[in-house]
Amino acid sequence: MSTACYVRVSTAKQNLDRQLTSTKEYAEQRLGADLGDLDIYRDKATGTSTAAREDYQRLMDDVEAGEVDEVVAHEVTRVARSISDLERTADRLRDHGVELHIVSEGLVMRPDEEDPYQRALFQLLGVFGELEARIKRQNIREGIQARQESDEYRHGPAPIGFAKRDGALVEDDNYQRVVTVLDQVARGDMSKRQAAQELDSSRRTVRRAVNERAELYGL
Repeated sequence: MSTACYVRVSTAKQNLDRQLTSTKEYAEQRLGADLGDLDIYRDKATGTSTAAREDYQRLMDDVEAGEVDEVVAHEVTRVARSISDLERTADRLRDHGVELHIVSEGLVMRPDEEDPYQRALFQLLGVFGELEARIKRQNIREGIQARQESDEYRHGPAPIGFAKRDGALVEDDNYQRVVTVLDQVARGDMSKRQAAQELDSSRRTVRRAVNERAELYGL
């Protein structure tokens, strides 16, 4: 059996070690895979869309070429953050006879057996992931509106990731990158120093964004 591990983080500064350890141990202990023969696919890119992830696309090409029998990922959100992408991935794997193993949720999707409980749980986890993203976007919109009504907004510079245009606070070109990095800081997965380097900013700016302006970034 050919086993592939797929790991993903959102930014170049994040570490893949935890996911690598998790998926490799699972492949060795649960699937009997030889660590030396594992195929590792790694992406350092946002999970919003699978189209922009090079190693995800390479993995799918290898799946369709019949070179992969099992795919192991640490959690569902590493595979996809939207229901549509998650369903497309599961269908492509199933259509080519490939098993999908999700370590943290203990899910196994096998192409030759239909377990309604497993599939329902898989879909439910995807729904929660997408719902979380939508709630975050709504909170951000409300945060921007509240910020625009404050004295600080009227007299101060735009927060990191934003610009002021025609009297309104709007997302700048780097907004999504800023959100991704600040989210990692808030979760404790990245230091403020690393975030400042990633965003070409200062630690003070990062600290203020996370501690005082969290509503602008859905933190």
